[in-house]
Amino acid sequence: MKLERTYVSSNSVRARLLVLMGIAVLTAMFITACSGGKKTGASDSDVDDENAAADANVKKGVKPEPDPQVAVLDTDFGRIVIELYPNIAPEMVKRYKQLIQEGFYNGTTFHRINPELGIIQGGDPLSKDADPRNDGSGNSPYPNVPAEFSDIPYDRGIVGAARQGGGMGMSEDQAKNTANCQFFITLKRVPDFDKRYTVFGRVIQGMGDVSDIIAGAPTEAGSERPADNIVIKSATLQSRSDFANAAAPGK
Repeated sequence: MKLERTYVSSNSVRARLLVLMGIAVLTAMFITACSGGKKTGASDSDVDDENAAADANVKKGVKPEPDPQVAVLDTDFGRIVIELYPNIAPEMVKRYKQLIQEGFYNGTTFHRINPELGIIQGGDPLSKDADPRNDGSGNSPYPNVPAEFSDIPYDRGIVGAARQGGGMGMSEDQAKNTANCQFFITLKRVPDFDKRYTVFGRVIQGMGDVSDIIAGAPTEAGSERPADNIVIKSATLQSRSDFANAAAPGK
C-alpha cells in the first residue's frame, strides 16, 4: 500500500509540473508576441533618432563668408592672421571680436601643443598667471557660447572654439555648449572634430612660418604644456582688405 500511494503521488506531482511548465511557456510566448520582439530594434531606433537630432543642428552647405575684419595675433614667434566667419558661427565670432577689442587675449599664451593630435590651443586668461597647472581651465567673464556646428571640415588652418568634454557630471550634450574664449588651430586634417566643435575662422597668414614653429616648440615631459611660454603679445582687429593677398592655409 505504501508503494502504491507513493506511485500515485509521484504521478500527481509530475502532472502538476507539466501543467506549470506549459503555462510558463504560453506566458512567455504571449509576452514576446505583445512586445513584437523589437527590444533591440527600439534601441537602434533610439540611437538613430539621437544621431538624426544632432545632425539636424549642424549648419550644412553654407559657404563661409569672411568678416570685414580679421584677427591679428602677434606672438613671440611671429604673426598669425585669422579670417572670421560670422555667417557660420555668429555668436562665437561676436565673442572673439569683443574679447579682442577689450584686450582680453593680450598676454595670454598658447598653453597647449599637440602636433600628434594636430592642434595648438590658446586664449585662456589663466595662462597669464604663474601657475601653469590651471592653464586650459579658464573662461572669460561672459556666459558660455552655445554650439554652432557646421559641416565645414577641420582641415589644416581651421580655427575652432575649444570647449569642455563630457564627464565629471556633465553630459556630452551639455559639454557642446561650453565654448567661451579659448580657441585652437588645426595643424592638419582632424576628422574627429568635424561637426563636434564650432568652426569660426581660418588662418590666412602665419601657418607654415608661425603655427608650425609653435607646434614644434619643446614641451614639458609627459605633457602638452610648452616648456617656455609662447605669448600672444597682442590681438587686434584689422581690415580684411589689408590682407587681400593673404595665401590659403598652410602658408
